[in-house]
Amino acid sequence: VQLVESGGGLVQPGGSLRLSCAASGFTFSSYDMSWYRQAPGKERELVAVITSAGSRTNYADSVKGRFTISRANAKNTVYLQMNSLKSEDTAVYYCNVLRWGLHYWGQGTQVTVSS
Repeated sequence: VQLVESGGGLVQPGGSLRLSCAASGFTFSSYDMSWYRQAPGKERELVAVITSAGSRTNYADSVKGRFTISRANAKNTVYLQMNSLKSEDTAVYYCNVLRWGLHYWGQGTQVTVSS
C-alpha cells in the first residue's frame, strides 16, 4: 500500500487549497478513504471520510461547510478541497486507508495558513 499526498503549501486566511492523495497497492475502489491532520503539539484528528463509491461523506465539525472530500476511483485518487481556510487549519494533512485492520498513512503534506 502506498499513499502519496500533494497540494499543501502556504495560504492566506480565507484562501483555498486542494489536496490530492494518489493511492496504489490495493483495490482503491473497494475502500473508504480518510483525511486526517495533525497540528504541532496536538493529536492527529480525523477531518473527513468518504465511502468506497463516494456516495457518502462525513466531516469533523470544525471543517463542515468549508472542506469537501471527493474521489476519482478511475484515477485511484482522493481529494480534499479546503475553502475559507483559517489559521487553526494549519497542520500536516495525511491520507489514510484502513485495510484488513491496519491503518496505512501517507507521508503527509504541510498546510500553513498565515498572513
